[in-house]
Amino acid sequence: MKKLLIVLIVFSVPAFAKAQCAMCRAVIESSGDTAAAQGLNNGITYLMAFPYILVGAIIYMIYRNTQKKSDEVES
Repeated sequence: MKKLLIVLIVFSVPAFAKAQCAMCRAVIESSGDTAAAQGLNNGITYLMAFPYILVGAIIYMIYRNTQKKSDEVES
């Protein structure tokens, strides 16, 4: 019974998150304030960009270190 309760809680959390996003969108669309909508869109873009930048930097560092090691082996 305990495991079932934990599974239900885990699967219900994303549903709450999606509901809140829909609520925010509905409020912004109904208010007609384009500046607030633009600000919300910019905030989402900034939040979305940083994980990609971090992953790209990590991949670049791994690539650079791999290239240094292969250059040392050839020398």
